[in-house]
Amino acid sequence: MCVDMTKWQELAKANIHERPAGTGRLAGKIAVVTGAAQGFGRGIAEELYREGAAVVIADMNLPLAETVAAGLGERAAAIAVNVADEESVAHMAAQTVERFGGLDLLLANAGVVRSGPLASFEKKDMDFVTSINYTGLFLCCKYAAIIMQAQHEAAPEKMFDIIAMSSKSGLVGSNKNFAYAGSKFGAIGLVQSFALELCASNIKVNAICPGNYLDGPLWSDPEKGLFVQYLQAGKVPGAKTVEDVRRFYEAKVPMNRGCLPLDVARAVLYCVEQQYETGQAIPVTGGQVMLS
Repeated sequence: MCVDMTKWQELAKANIHERPAGTGRLAGKIAVVTGAAQGFGRGIAEELYREGAAVVIADMNLPLAETVAAGLGERAAAIAVNVADEESVAHMAAQTVERFGGLDLLLANAGVVRSGPLASFEKKDMDFVTSINYTGLFLCCKYAAIIMQAQHEAAPEKMFDIIAMSSKSGLVGSNKNFAYAGSKFGAIGLVQSFALELCASNIKVNAICPGNYLDGPLWSDPEKGLFVQYLQAGKVPGAKTVEDVRRFYEAKVPMNRGCLPLDVARAVLYCVEQQYETGQAIPVTGGQVMLS
């Protein structure tokens, strides 16, 4: 399936020199952040808004996304999206253009985790992780690029950004967390490949590889969080409680803390502001993972 985006391409072309007013390092930028109703996505979206961007809070949980957008202000809007569904992603891109006039920055942040030992891991869980973290990234990049390439035709001097939220687990393997790690390694492969293709349209494509956001819902949810999953999977030797698991992961970081949304937002700002780098996977791990 390929959704006809002609109408939205033409609208984006027509509006390329008109952007919502704002002040800050991202003033005049129109950004979409997927998975932005909570966790890393919400915190990053808030930072982008503070830096002057118009921000789409894109999430499956539309009521929560609407609450986040309302709390930010008039340069924020909520759009429902299922990144694993092509029509839904195309609708997200179209509604962004309709609401703000274009698209300058995509932060593909939506992601899920299923962990467990190889011998007992079910295919349905592997398919679920892959559909969101890998195929969903492909779809978001595809429809963002469709709009951005049209804008490039109308304004060849302007630059645009696609940023994939990978993970430190996209740089090194993760014990009993292979579905997630594999999808994040794959995301970097997509980023490098898209960077080569889209550079001619002034679209920079990079990945950010954060460390663990230990205070976010991905880790701390009392029923489905990674602390609980890893405890149940026996991923941390000798751990008896969730607190044992947390201390184990804090001890891995030279900076002695988990990653925060502000840490990642600063990496996003770097990606947008620099004009001579693409196809990179930037670690933001407090020294836990270092490039070699």
